[in-house]
Amino acid sequence: MKISYNWLKQFLKTDWPAEKTGELLTDLGLEIEGIDSYQSVKGGLEGIVVGEVLTCIQHPNADRLKITTVNIGTDETLQIVCGAPNVAAGQKVPVATIGTTLYTETGEAWKIKKGKIRGEESHGMICAEDELGLGKSHDGIMVLDEKLEVGALAADIFDIENDDVFEIGLTPNRADAMSHFGVARDLKAGLLQTDDINTELITPSVSSFHVERRSLKIGVEVEDYNLAPRYCGITISGIKVEDSPAWIQNRLKAIGLTPKNNIVDITNYVLHELGQPLHAFDAAKISGNKVIVKTLPEGTKFTTLDDVERELSADDLMICDAEKPMCIAGVFGGAHSGVSENTTSIFLESAYFNPVSVRKTAKRHALNTDASFRFERGIDPNITDYALKRAALLIIDIAGGEISSDLMDSYPKKIEDFQVRLSFDNTAKLIGEEIPKETIKRILSSLDIKVNNVTETGLGLTVPAYRNDVQREADVIEEILRVYGYNNIATTEKLNASISNTSKFEDYKLQNVIGNQLASQGFFEILSNSLTTPKYIALSEQLKEEHNVEMLNPLSNDLSVMRQSLLFSGLEAVSYNINRKRDDLKLFEFGKTYHSYNEGREEYKHLSMFLTGNKSNLRWNAPSQKSDFFYLKGIVNSTLERLGLSQHKVSPIKNDVFSEGITLSIGKKKLVDFGIVNKKVLKHFGISQEVLYADFNWDNVIDLAKHNEIKYKDIPKYPEVRRDFALLLNDDVTFEDIDKIAMQTEKQLLKDVDLFDVYQGKNLPKGKKSYAVSFMIQDEHKTLTDKQIDKIMNKLQANFEKQLGAELR
Repeated sequence: MKISYNWLKQFLKTDWPAEKTGELLTDLGLEIEGIDSYQSVKGGLEGIVVGEVLTCIQHPNADRLKITTVNIGTDETLQIVCGAPNVAAGQKVPVATIGTTLYTETGEAWKIKKGKIRGEESHGMICAEDELGLGKSHDGIMVLDEKLEVGALAADIFDIENDDVFEIGLTPNRADAMSHFGVARDLKAGLLQTDDINTELITPSVSSFHVERRSLKIGVEVEDYNLAPRYCGITISGIKVEDSPAWIQNRLKAIGLTPKNNIVDITNYVLHELGQPLHAFDAAKISGNKVIVKTLPEGTKFTTLDDVERELSADDLMICDAEKPMCIAGVFGGAHSGVSENTTSIFLESAYFNPVSVRKTAKRHALNTDASFRFERGIDPNITDYALKRAALLIIDIAGGEISSDLMDSYPKKIEDFQVRLSFDNTAKLIGEEIPKETIKRILSSLDIKVNNVTETGLGLTVPAYRNDVQREADVIEEILRVYGYNNIATTEKLNASISNTSKFEDYKLQNVIGNQLASQGFFEILSNSLTTPKYIALSEQLKEEHNVEMLNPLSNDLSVMRQSLLFSGLEAVSYNINRKRDDLKLFEFGKTYHSYNEGREEYKHLSMFLTGNKSNLRWNAPSQKSDFFYLKGIVNSTLERLGLSQHKVSPIKNDVFSEGITLSIGKKKLVDFGIVNKKVLKHFGISQEVLYADFNWDNVIDLAKHNEIKYKDIPKYPEVRRDFALLLNDDVTFEDIDKIAMQTEKQLLKDVDLFDVYQGKNLPKGKKSYAVSFMIQDEHKTLTDKQIDKIMNKLQANFEKQLGAELR
């Protein structure tokens, strides 16, 4: 939000520099993000002086050019070549001297340099209005008052506005500060507390408001006071629509607004002055001389000011006449009811609309205007008529005309102020320091918070309705503290700390453990949006549309539901990186999925992993290796083993987003699904390379890790023995089958079984494959003999032959 310092000074007389004022506003909670300079004439006419044309003769080499000599109050006269048809000797003119910077209408800068024009030297430039930014005329040079002194600075002659503009990062709760008047109100309280400066808050007078003739009456009918608690209107006749005076244009330009015409500019001026949005309708375009505030049937067509035809919701509040809608209340005007250059009479609206209704309508139609910004956050319901009178008087003063109806004020149920009880003890506890009671009362009074009664223990307060963010005792204490000054609260020299006895299995601790492990394995953590598009439901039969958690007011159709899976948001990140030549990826994310069931809504924690491309970057001394299923399996197993969950069951995967994969579980609790992502899913994201994905049910992982008992034992003193088998097996035999049979054959001495080579192809019978398997045998109490080892290996061989039809090669 932009605030003009010159405009602010109209409410509050202060000579503080802008930087110091900005610091105070930041301390008050209105954070100044920057201070910009504004000049009504860019460059401030620096380098422009008054000159007198001494001579003016025809250029010998150009019919349309003149050679002039100009006195600018220095010892030497300047020769300037000029192309203006109206230049003549004896004129007082504005002269841009060598080195002066002028600006075009688009803001581009160009510097005046010494040069030759058609062979004749020129040492400056005699300027036209538009070249100086003082007008739009380019018919000829600007001829000044002959009484002006030669050499006088143009900046001292012309009325140039120089201003400092604050950029305030306004928080959503501070609706009361969405205007120059609101900021001035806060600044007044800050000045009183900081430097004991008791300045008067100057408000524009409306005492001269009166009705000239009741010649144009337009009735007002409000059908739903819940949506429009207060609605005011007045008619003004005999106006002339034209450009606004320079002072209004300068105020609006300073805060980044483009002036349009005097009527629209005045409504914008009052909006930013007092924080009350206004809207002016062309009275001639109001059918039936009646304004009706109501909702319309679902799907009603309405063309807004930007010439976009919109479909209205049955919940959108509209400003209508007897026949048609004219405006979306509090949000945007209509294309056919606004003020034009032919308008002579207007109906001026000032209202307080329901903030929730305005916000929903603005989001529904993707409209964000200065008016909706304020209505959404809650404006002051008690200045509605005052702002209307202020705007009406400005219109009469600037655009002429007269007030031609009584002020209509439809306000059946007054919005009450808030009653709050403040305890001195609670104030001291929350602030951490005891502030003098008189200081507290002075701060509250400076914020328009009325002290109704005073006791030894606290205060009875009335908070004005425009402070809709101050309704509790804690809110009042926050107000006291921000004005008193956070920097004024002393820091205690005593450091208090408490030790919390928390479990090592807390979610965040386990996340840190696994996150650090994955990072050490080359993974990068991602954080993706929990909001997603409902279109992803079509990519998997596991996801159901009826299980979507839908947003009531989505930012867009692509962010209208909560995600049911981390896969698709992760693939968005994968696709984004691949499209930017980042083909080798290892990503992980801790996040939640959201589901709507008949019995209620549920959310589940997940850990997802994504691998694609090579395992590591290309190296000159090592061949590149693609990330494959077995590499992912190793990552998954190491993750579970780090949490002590190594004894898990393997089963076929049932999730259709995988083309191949397996599920690991303990008992009835599923730990993880992992495998290769289906090509159909990848195609939707424009991914052509293989992507591996693991989806951990983190809730189950944490629960099982908490109850997992870790057993410690001594490292064996006696050596282990390795023996190998080269087994010829059928194609359908898996290593899991071999491992299971081996462990059942020798449960005590066999410690590990490992597959270290697989061969299929030449010199093997059809339908056969060769597995090279190693067996680690160890007795923890003594050294094994060859006889014991041979006996175990013979039993293993026999069982493999019997149960798997294996042959030793």
